[in-house]
Amino acid sequence: MKTFSETYRGNGLSLCVHRFADSSATPSGVSIVLLHGFMDSGATWDLVAKELCASGASIYAPDFRGFGRSDRVTGGGYYHFPDYVADIAALIDTIAPRELVLVGHSMGGSVACLYTGACPDRVQRLVLLEGVGPPAMDGSLAPVRMRKWLNDLRQLRDGRPLASLEDAARRLSTTHPHIDRGVILTRARHLTVERADGTLEWAHDPIHRTTSPSIFHVDAFKAFLAEIRCPVTFVSGGENGWHPTDEAERLAAFPIPPRVITLEKAGHMMHWTEPAGVARAILG
Repeated sequence: MKTFSETYRGNGLSLCVHRFADSSATPSGVSIVLLHGFMDSGATWDLVAKELCASGASIYAPDFRGFGRSDRVTGGGYYHFPDYVADIAALIDTIAPRELVLVGHSMGGSVACLYTGACPDRVQRLVLLEGVGPPAMDGSLAPVRMRKWLNDLRQLRDGRPLASLEDAARRLSTTHPHIDRGVILTRARHLTVERADGTLEWAHDPIHRTTSPSIFHVDAFKAFLAEIRCPVTFVSGGENGWHPTDEAERLAAFPIPPRVITLEKAGHMMHWTEPAGVARAILG
C-alpha cells in the first residue's frame, strides 16, 4: 500500500488529507472519504485503508481543522460542527467524486450525518462507526457549559511536551485500556508531532481540551437524519463500544432503516482494533 499526504485549501485553512492506494488494483470509480473522531487523526485510518485498497477505490482521510497536520484556527476562533461540515464540503467539491462512500467514526460520524443531511444528493452510501451524535443535553445546561467554556479558556495553556513516544502510548493506554499495547504504540506515532526543539507534543490544538459552549440538540440532529436518502450502514463496537441511551431512536430517524453490523469485541475504537471487520462493513 502506498501512503502519502496532500493539502487542500478549505475555508481559508490548509487541511491535510491522507491518501492510501494500491497501484495493482483496478480503479473502481468509487471514492471513500474517512472522517476521524475527536482527538484522533486521519492517519489512524491506515489499518482500515490497507484492507480497502484492493477494491480500487480512491481513499481520502482528512485531518479535521485543529487536528493532525491540518491548520489550527487563529485569532480567537473556535471549533464547531458547522466548521467541520464546511471543510468536508470543500474537500468533496474539490475531489468531485462520481460515487462517494462517506465514512465517519464517532465525531466524524456526526459530521458525516450533518453533511449528508444537508447535501443528500452528494453521498451514495453512508457508513457510521458509532457516529450518531453526542449525548443528549438538557437546554438548562447551556449557561453552565458557557460558563465552563469561558473558565477553560482562561486557564488554557499551550501543549506540554511529551517525554517520549512511549509516554504518549502510556497516556493513550490510560484512555483506551482494552486496546493492545502494540496497536496503541503505532497510533501514538500518528497522533504526535515533533516540536522545533525535537520533543514531541500531541498533534491537536490544545483548545480542543475546553468544554464546548454549545449544547447538542437531538431534535435538530434527527432532522438532518430524516433528509438522508442513501443506504446507511451502522457499525457497533459491541458492549464495550459507545452508545447514547437513545441510539435506537436516532437510528429510527433515517428514512431507510440502516443495516446494522455488530463487531462484538471491537469496542469504540474499532478502526484500530478490528480494521478488517470495519473494511468489510464499508465495502458492503
